[in-house]
This record gives sequence, C-alpha cells and structure tokens, in this order.
Amino acid sequence: MKARQIFVPLAAVAIFLLLWEALVWVMGWPNYKMASPSDLIPAYEKYWNLLLVMGWQTLWRTIVGLVLAVVFGTALGMVMGFSRTMRDALYPLLVGFNAVPKATVVPIVALMFVGWHDFNTVLIAFIISFFPIAVSVSIGLSTLEPEYRDILRSLGASQSTIFWKIALPKTLPEFFGALKVSVTLAFIGTNLMEIVSPHGRGLGALFDSGKTNSDYPLMFAVLIALAFLGIVLYYIVVALEKIFAGWADRTV
Repeated sequence: MKARQIFVPLAAVAIFLLLWEALVWVMGWPNYKMASPSDLIPAYEKYWNLLLVMGWQTLWRTIVGLVLAVVFGTALGMVMGFSRTMRDALYPLLVGFNAVPKATVVPIVALMFVGWHDFNTVLIAFIISFFPIAVSVSIGLSTLEPEYRDILRSLGASQSTIFWKIALPKTLPEFFGALKVSVTLAFIGTNLMEIVSPHGRGLGALFDSGKTNSDYPLMFAVLIALAFLGIVLYYIVVALEKIFAGWADRTV
C-alpha cells in the first residue's frame, strides 16, 4: 500500500474532526446537546472496557450475518442468473421485500424470537445485507456473453467448467462492489436490533443506554466506534477484492 493511500484518508478524518470541533465551539453547544471530539477522549477513557466488550458483540454478529448473506445471496443470485424463469419469479419478491423499511421489520423479528437475541441480531444483519449480493451475482451471470458459452461448449467444456472459467471471474467485480455496500448495511441491521431488543447487547444497546442517561459523549463515542469497525471491515473487503478481482481494476 502506498503512503498516499494511508495519509490522505487520515488527513480527511483529521479535517473532519477539526471542523466538527469548530462547529460545536462556534455554536456554543454544551456537551449535553452536542458532543465535540474533545469530549470523546474522556468518554473513551471512562468506558473503554465496556466499549471493547460491546464492540466485540456487535462485530461478531455482523460478520456472521454478512457471511450468511454472502453464502445464500450468492446461491440465489446463481439460480436467478442461470434461469430466466427463476429470475422473473424471484425478482419481484426480492424488490418488494427490500422496499419494506427494515425499521418496521426489526420489532416484528424481536417479538417473534423473544430471548434469542444473538439469533435476532444475526438474522436482521443477514436480511438487510442479502439483497445487494443476490442482485449483483444475478446481473453478472445473466449478462454473460453467449459467445463465451458457445466457444467453450464447442470445445467440450461442461457447465461447471463454464461457470468456474468464465462466469465466476466475470461476476467477481460486481460481487465485491455489492459486498462493500452490504458491509455497511449489515452494521445498520445489527445496531437496529441491539437498540430495539429489550435484552439487547452490543454497541447499539450501549448507545441506547447513553440516550436514556442523556450521556451525549458516550453516544458519540459509540457512533465513532461503529464507524471505525465499519471502516475496518470495508477495507478487509477491499483487500480481498485486490486478491481475487484485482485484474478488474482499471485505475491509472
């Protein structure tokens, strides 16, 4: 990784924090109305152990939900990509379900599986991050040029060979593009359930606790922690993309 790729994002983050600090100072907002970056340092010092424990709770549930979304989303995308009938049948259902606000789904799931907090949280993370992956894989496979199939079939290639040699590599750029979106969506799903569930744990529950106690520095400390986890997971996906689909990068 080049030095520019490290220092430019860090400089952007530093500028954002300085502008945030300046806005709070200019507006004269007290920390019970709007916390500033300088208010977050005491919050991290006070709650660091709790943030680590709750952060791990949020992280592992998000990763599990995301992995399930990758597995099932890829499988469903393959079915729709290779079968026009299945694509026509399933697309309206997927689009309709994705159009439903997930904030209305979360309380329903929480009531359906009362006491199963880990399952509830993973399920919501899966539901929210599932759609982009399934659609991207489906589009990637359905737009495969028929000339490639014809050439390989004339050479005696099986359907599995066509998939592994042509279809799968062609789909990888779309897949990783959707996975980058799904990473952030999975965190949204996890935190929605952690906030809504009466037995919630994780950073979402910690945020809700800060809201209940009007502890704005804690609330913003949780938000920054969530952003940090999302950035880390995002760049892990970027690293995997460079390994498996780096050939598709046309950046000069």
